[in-house]
Amino acid sequence: MKELTKEEKRVIEEKGTEVPYSGEYENWFAPGVYKCKRCGVVLYRSKDKFDAKCGWPAFDEEVPGAVKRLPDEDGLRTEVQCAKCGAHLGHVFDGEGMTEKNVRHCVNSVSLEFEPDEAIRKE
Repeated sequence: MKELTKEEKRVIEEKGTEVPYSGEYENWFAPGVYKCKRCGVVLYRSKDKFDAKCGWPAFDEEVPGAVKRLPDEDGLRTEVQCAKCGAHLGHVFDGEGMTEKNVRHCVNSVSLEFEPDEAIRKE
């Protein structure tokens, strides 16, 4: 597991939330994959990222089996965690109609690490 900064621990381990519109990947749309900051497993693909104008990176699909959904402590939302290490990623919302898939994973940038597509890394 990767050593985390104080802010990463606050979000990933203590289930915090980064300040909206402050995250590195909110407006990041390069081709590649988004990996768990703590364990490195691939969670999301750039092709599934969209601009939800919500202040956090948004995805309408996860890599199959990479993310687990759990009832949030507030009883109102559904938390998303890395299925491998349990890192807190954010929340998932169904039925908003923002994409054809009708789902929005609202994820903290600090929980993610971007890896560009192979072709980009060779340039």
